[in-house]
Amino acid sequence: MRSAATLIVLVGLTYLGLCAFMFATQRSQIYFPTPETTHPRAQVLRLAADGAQVKVWNVQRPGAQALIYFGGNAEDTAGNIDDFSVAFPDHSLYIANYRGYGGSTGRPSERALLADALALHDHVRDRHEDVVVMGRSLGSGVAVHVASERAVDALVLVTPYDSLVNVARAHFPFLPVGLLMRDRYDSAAWAARVTAPVFVVIAGDDQIIPRARSEAMVEAFQAGQVRLTTIPDVGHNTLDRAPEYLQSVAAFLREQSVKE
Repeated sequence: MRSAATLIVLVGLTYLGLCAFMFATQRSQIYFPTPETTHPRAQVLRLAADGAQVKVWNVQRPGAQALIYFGGNAEDTAGNIDDFSVAFPDHSLYIANYRGYGGSTGRPSERALLADALALHDHVRDRHEDVVVMGRSLGSGVAVHVASERAVDALVLVTPYDSLVNVARAHFPFLPVGLLMRDRYDSAAWAARVTAPVFVVIAGDDQIIPRARSEAMVEAFQAGQVRLTTIPDVGHNTLDRAPEYLQSVAAFLREQSVKE
């Protein structure tokens, strides 16, 4: 009996230790900052935001249309500049590097990223009448929050989730992630305040964001507000290799421009 009791105690202590480790290291498991890079066809905008400087790639075009992009948790967003420039020729591009990413100072956290995103939106809105907000993976939560707090002209979500907590539950079902997680990105809770038309792109073979989480995000919006497209046979990190990815987004934005 003593041996059984000792084993139970050891298992319990090990589990508590694992929970403590996950709690202490959670941000290093959410954010994977990328090094600073350069790009010959984009200007650099440095936005001062609450003690940090956020580096934003800017491709300026004449006209009223602009697109703001928030990337994934390990994405070098400079890799989008060429493809976005071709896909969205009528939009000025503002491609964000999160705090700690790609030349931005500071450390990433949900509170900081959401505040920085609103500051970037306000900067862009002062200069453009038509603002599209686009987010991929982690950035989908950032984009939804912006669209819930500001009037945007369209919202594009790529491999989105309803809550980062629910994504973590799918990957760590044995942990009480609802109690442990500080950065929660509760996108579904913000969706009710979004009034813009929404376009959602899902990867057919996404191993990172479970399909159920993307579908739950779609369901969180008002009926008829979302147009959904699924690209088969691509994964979470290979979606951008499919030509129909940006083609479908561009077609949606052209339709919105015609409606206006």
